[in-house]
Order: sequence, then structure tokens, then C-alpha cells
Amino acid sequence: MDLGQLLPIIVGAMFVSNFVLMKFLGLCPFVGVSKDSDSALGMGMAVIFVMTMASLVTWFVYMYVLVPLEITYLRTIAFILVIATLVQFVEMVIEKSSPALHRSLGIYLPLITTNCAVLGVAVVNVNDFMVTDLPRAQSFIFTVVHGFAAGLGFTLALVLMAAIRERLDLVDVPETMRGIPITFIVAGCMAIAFAGFAGLKIG
Repeated sequence: MDLGQLLPIIVGAMFVSNFVLMKFLGLCPFVGVSKDSDSALGMGMAVIFVMTMASLVTWFVYMYVLVPLEITYLRTIAFILVIATLVQFVEMVIEKSSPALHRSLGIYLPLITTNCAVLGVAVVNVNDFMVTDLPRAQSFIFTVVHGFAAGLGFTLALVLMAAIRERLDLVDVPETMRGIPITFIVAGCMAIAFAGFAGLKIG
């Protein structure tokens, strides 16, 4: 396995199929935590960890528990339990290591548990890398790399939005457009810009 096989997965998850701007998943923390760059970066790091670890753990759960027992129809419940456990761990670590960041993230940190982008990554992994004829080792690597790249894509969208919103605070925005309205307009423009990556040819 070489970089040529992983590069399309990385670029696809970060840009072409960005979970926030192209699949429109995880919009709640995207809008709620993108008010300043520090909070956005902190949330992004937490999501990268959760998405990567969720991809890793759910691969084992699916391949070695759900498939052998023929209960793959329970994958959504199993994946949510895995994600909830990981989020609880991340929240405890952030609360101990950075109380200020924990306060700034507020309710949005535990909401990663119900962040459909994280569950979406796990489901996409199943459809693209687990129910295929790929060798198990290759399937595992693709799954983990995709989870990590999807987290990077989420963080990229979050940080870009935070940077734009910080600049918007310094300009004269019409009163009726301040806050959420202008945020959604900017998000739409970002989605259009990211749609341009769909024309990339890699490899």
C-alpha cells in the first residue's frame, strides 16, 4: 500500500466530501463553536480524536462482533455507544487539562455524542471499506485514515468559519443580517467554494 491509494481518501474526506460543507452533517457545533478561533480549534482537535478513534473501534466492533453474530442491523446502536464512550473520555481530559477551553466549548462538547458527522463517518466507513472485497488489513487502514481525514476536514471548515466570523465582527453588517443569518450565508458560499474540489483528479 502506498500514498497513491490513501491520497484520494484523504483529499476526498477533507475537501470533495467534506462532512460539514458538502454532506451538511455536524452543523450544530459548526455554527455554535465557530465564534472565535481558539474554541473552533479546540473543538476541531476533539472531533479529530473522536472521529479517528470511533473509526478504529467501530471497525473492530463491526468486523469481530456484529458480522460474526449476524447482527449488523444493530450497527447504529453499537456505533452510538462507542462514540458516547469516547466523547465522555475526551470531555474528562479537556476538563482536567484545560478548564477554560472546557467552559468555552460549553454544551457543544458533550453534543459530539449526537454529532451526526461522527456517526456519519462510521456509517460511510462500513459502506465504503468494510462491506467490500478489500483485505482486512487494507480495510482497517482505509477506515482509520478516512476517519482522521474527515476530522481534519471538519476542523478546517470550523477554523475557516471562525476566522471569517471574527472579521465580520469588525465590519458594518446590516442589523437584520447580524449573527446567524450572515453565518449561514457565509457557510453557503464556503460550500459552493468546496464544491469546486469535486473536479479534482488524483492519481
